[in-house]
Amino acid sequence: MYSGSSDGESHEAAQRKIPPASSMLWVRNLRRFIGSGAGLGSEALMELETKRILLDIFKEKQQKSAEGGTIPSFYKKACCVFFCLWTNSGFSLFLWIGGIKPEEGSISHRVQRLAKYRFLKKQSDLLLNADDLDAMWVCLRENCVIDDATGAEKMNYEDFCHIASVCTEQIGPKCRRFFSPSNFMKFEKDESGRIAILPFYLYVMRTVSLTQARIDMSELDEDSDGFLQPREMEAYIRGLIPNLAQLRDMPVAFIQMYCRIAAHKFFFFCDPHRRGKSCIKKVLLSNCLQELMELHQESEEEVTDTEQAENWFSLMSAQRICDMFLALDKDMNGTLSKQELQEYADGTLTEIFIERVFDEHVRRGKIGGGNTREMDFESFLDFVLALENKDTPEGLTYLFRCLDLQGRGFLTTADIHSLFRDVHQKWIEGGNYELCIEDVRDEIWDMVKPADPLSITLADLLACKQGGTVASMLIDVRGFWAHDNRENLLQEEEEPEEE
Repeated sequence: MYSGSSDGESHEAAQRKIPPASSMLWVRNLRRFIGSGAGLGSEALMELETKRILLDIFKEKQQKSAEGGTIPSFYKKACCVFFCLWTNSGFSLFLWIGGIKPEEGSISHRVQRLAKYRFLKKQSDLLLNADDLDAMWVCLRENCVIDDATGAEKMNYEDFCHIASVCTEQIGPKCRRFFSPSNFMKFEKDESGRIAILPFYLYVMRTVSLTQARIDMSELDEDSDGFLQPREMEAYIRGLIPNLAQLRDMPVAFIQMYCRIAAHKFFFFCDPHRRGKSCIKKVLLSNCLQELMELHQESEEEVTDTEQAENWFSLMSAQRICDMFLALDKDMNGTLSKQELQEYADGTLTEIFIERVFDEHVRRGKIGGGNTREMDFESFLDFVLALENKDTPEGLTYLFRCLDLQGRGFLTTADIHSLFRDVHQKWIEGGNYELCIEDVRDEIWDMVKPADPLSITLADLLACKQGGTVASMLIDVRGFWAHDNRENLLQEEEEPEEE
């Protein structure tokens, strides 16, 4: 239909009308601009860097395949793929598909670190900062209503939606997720369907704080398995010290020892199987982190000496524990013998309990030869934490292993008699009245009410809610005295309140 000459003419005409792309000035400028990387945002630069690294990985694999093509292979290593996820609860997960983690310094390892960095940076950018939180509080107060009966500042759902719009305009879309209908329904409402603004604001602050803590811990989690090792937890605590008002004046020489003591409590409560690593999610949900964050209080005058001593993470408490260990270590060899530990708590602990502590919780042969056992500082921290937290499942589990003389998983009347015999001896030596061991044994059985009337298990002690008291009665004469005089002690505590 069309002749070849006419087709060629039209093609030549098209070439004359449309010049080559390389000859266009704006194309050359654009290519030069993109090729230099100038003007690209951080996201684009990271994309280019990622592509470059992936290309290097591809070339490296091609080279290895060419080199090892003639070598018979009987297995292939699982391919390792790295994923970053952010769960609905706000916690990041770093997962490998395959089971073989990249080697340190390899290109795969570099890609993993880059992906992790980008992911955590993105999540950090979505968080509200201090100025954003202050602006949200101002919006809440300016748009709430005052309850005539209680004087509390409250808001109904219409106010809630209006405040959401105002905050979004002033702060940005990153605050929008806090103003969902489901969040409004989480809070207690009055008869008019209103919620108080203070609990809502505290919820926002706690969510931001936990998410920031999750990001900080993930940055320190080198292998990205969701667990922190002791040195990683110590590094996290060391980074918090400048932001904790009550720890800012800590002597520099004491920082390393403080981090060691503080981190140990996290592992005592969040690593019950003593695997040497603590789940980040457990750390975030534990009371330990909340206790550590209490040190944010600016004025130490508001905190009594008793409260500081009771807070394991306070500087006073850490110094107390160090002084205690040094005072017990008479030979100054850095460990404690049974005789030295016997002086703990003014010597009120029984000898059989000290023996059982060394049998169950002190490793053999670290100092000296043969069967010599010495308690190191880490074991001493476990010992102190168990005695100071006897009512917790972790503390009671530690103590129950010592009480279980035969290692059968339960206590019999014979075990109770053997354990309390040393307490009875110290009780008489202290000039107290004579008592019958059988009566104390029956009283313990009445307190615990075990499922099996012939034995007491750890589950029985946890269920009766008096396991800590029972343990104190069996290992410490001072603990038995406190139980025996509980009514007088309770009356002494109530008298100042009445005055």
